[in-house]
Amino acid sequence: MKYNFDEIIDRRGTDAVKIDAMKNIWGKTDMIPLWVADMDFRTPLFVIDALRERLNHEILGYPVKPQSWYTSIIRWLESRHGWKVSASELTFTPGVVAGLATILHSFTKKGDKVMVQPPVYHPFFLLTEHNHRKVVYNPLILEDGQYRMDMERFKEDIKGCKLFILCNPHNPGGRVWDKDELVEVARICHENGTIVVSDEIHADLTLPPFQHHSFATVSEEAENNSIILMSPSKAFNMPGLFSAYCIIKNKNLHAKLQEHVRANESDQGHVFAYIGVAAAYSNGTEWLDQMLAYVQGNIDYTDDFFKRHMPLIKVIRPQASYLVFLDCRELGLPQDELVRLFVDGAHLALNDGAMFGKEGAGFMRLNVGTPRAVLRQAFLQLHTAYNLL
Repeated sequence: MKYNFDEIIDRRGTDAVKIDAMKNIWGKTDMIPLWVADMDFRTPLFVIDALRERLNHEILGYPVKPQSWYTSIIRWLESRHGWKVSASELTFTPGVVAGLATILHSFTKKGDKVMVQPPVYHPFFLLTEHNHRKVVYNPLILEDGQYRMDMERFKEDIKGCKLFILCNPHNPGGRVWDKDELVEVARICHENGTIVVSDEIHADLTLPPFQHHSFATVSEEAENNSIILMSPSKAFNMPGLFSAYCIIKNKNLHAKLQEHVRANESDQGHVFAYIGVAAAYSNGTEWLDQMLAYVQGNIDYTDDFFKRHMPLIKVIRPQASYLVFLDCRELGLPQDELVRLFVDGAHLALNDGAMFGKEGAGFMRLNVGTPRAVLRQAFLQLHTAYNLL
């Protein structure tokens, strides 16, 4: 490989949440951090160099969106995903969660119903609740080692919902939704007057041979009734730049979002937000392909280790992303004891599966976006604790 993903980088002293928040959450600092959804790989040099070049001019004034921001996104979506978009369909947002908050305020009011599919990325329902909207839970079904949607229940739960927040690909389950599934979602939501908000931040992390389908591309109904949220932050390990964007094909929906954005001046990024996106998308194909190959190797290593040495913990193999949901239900432990097994027994910091909704009880989320030597040590520690059960 041209790039070295085996390099172990000391992240202490960088105000990294993954390191510095462990003390407040678990009261420990001696754990291997495998939780927060950023990677321990070096942010690509072509991104860092672009930021450094900007610093050569020593005035950090107010920036405008450069043309390179628009063109890099447009070219990337067409080359990587076969999707043609135009500059007029793009709206900057300072992160996907911030974009989701803007969408909630633009298209719903207090008391409106918003549907999510647990177990799912927790800000989907927390943000909805904090903004005084009513969350409707439409649980996913774990079947044959992968999550699927219960379409019959979907048809009932969606009734009266103003928005449906889709995780595409899914976090924490790692599922890449089939085109036929998304077409059916589009049809049902269109018939019920429910706008689909598709969080596609993990799209560029889709693992071969799976293919990501951006929701807006699967049908005319989907294109006319959706808001897509995307960002290079996960794929290129630069979430600290807080840079994302919305894509809206429907002109009326786009105009409504723009009205809210202009009223709140919420579509302005800092001086590095646009530069990082343009650098990643303009130079990132080879780096991304090699990183995904390394992550796929880590997933293979994880799956093999658990099957050989800890068979009561089942690995849900992700079809996208470096996040692995571990099904620990066969251990027969209450959730608090399961967490203690990882924290106190193995000295590992993983995400408690219950944070993704009650459907996540019995699960833990593991981040394998780290050098394999780190995983090897983590699994040895967990194996020791596992054998003491």
